[in-house]
Amino acid sequence: MDILLHVVVAALYVAAAWVCRPHAEFPRPRPLRAAAIGVAVAVHAIVIGRAIVMPDGLDLSFLHALSLVAGLAVLVAWVSGALRILPGVATMILPVAALCAALPALSRTPHRFPYADAPWAAAHISVALIAYALFVVAALQAVVLTGIEQRLHRGTPAAATQDTLPLLTLERYLFRLIGAGFVLLTITLVSGIVFSEKLFGRPLTLTHKNVFSVAGWLVFAVLLYGRWRYGWRGRAALKWILGGTLLLVLGYLGSKFVLEVLLHRG
Repeated sequence: MDILLHVVVAALYVAAAWVCRPHAEFPRPRPLRAAAIGVAVAVHAIVIGRAIVMPDGLDLSFLHALSLVAGLAVLVAWVSGALRILPGVATMILPVAALCAALPALSRTPHRFPYADAPWAAAHISVALIAYALFVVAALQAVVLTGIEQRLHRGTPAAATQDTLPLLTLERYLFRLIGAGFVLLTITLVSGIVFSEKLFGRPLTLTHKNVFSVAGWLVFAVLLYGRWRYGWRGRAALKWILGGTLLLVLGYLGSKFVLEVLLHRG
C-alpha cells in the first residue's frame, strides 16, 4: 500500500507539470494550475509524513530525505509565487519532485533518528531542511533568470506570460529568497555548533557534512556581500548561487548517500 502511495504522489506531480507547462496550445487557467500543485504537495506531505514519523523516532533515510527536500522545494516555490511568475521553474522542479517522491517505493532501508520526542532537535532539523529547500528554489530561479537575460542580450524576446515581471524585480525577489535561506542556515549552523550535545547527545565533530555546510554558508555570505557592495547579478551571481547550493546538497544529501547507500552505514 505504501509503495502505491509513493507512485500516486509521483503521478500527481507529473500531472501538475503537464498542467503548468509553458507554451501550451491551450493555456490552463491559474486556479487549475494552483489546484494541481496544491493537491500534489498536500498528498506528498501526508505520504512522506507517514513514511518518516515512526513510534521510535524519525526515519530520515537517504530516499526519504530526498523526497522530503523535493517536496519542501515545491512548497516554497509554490507559496513564494516562483511557479506562477517563472514557468521555467515549474518545468524543472515538478518532474524532479515526481522522481524523488517515487524513489522511496524502491527501497526499504530505514535510518532511525531517535529524537522524535526532542522538540529542539526536531526544530533544528526542520529549519535546516527549509533552508535547503529555499536555496534549491533560488538556484533553479537563478538558472531561469540567467536564460531570460541571455535571450534579452541576444535580442530574442523571452517567453511571455501574463504574470511576467521586469528582470530587475525578479532579481530582487531572488535575493530576498537567498537572504531568507541564509538566515535560516545561519540559525541551523549556530544552533548545531553551540548546542550540539544538547540537541543530539554528542559533542560537535568535524564531518564532511559540517565542512560542506560551513563552506556553503561562506559562499552565500560572500554572494550577499557582493550583491550589497558591488551589485553582483547575472552570470556572476549564478555561479555563486549554484556553487553554494551544490555544497549544501553535498553536505546533507551527499553525505547520507555515501554513508547509507555506498557504505551501508547509518
